[in-house]
Amino acid sequence: MWDGGAFGGYTRWAVVFLIIFVLFFLLVPTAITTCRTVPVA
Repeated sequence: MWDGGAFGGYTRWAVVFLIIFVLFFLLVPTAITTCRTVPVA
């Protein structure tokens, strides 16, 4: 795999981590709200 120079690999992992970080903070409140509003059998 080709990386964009010395920091290519680090930048790629930073972008992946950032995406997961954002998705985490977007999905967790939704999941908590769903669990609170919808009774789980």
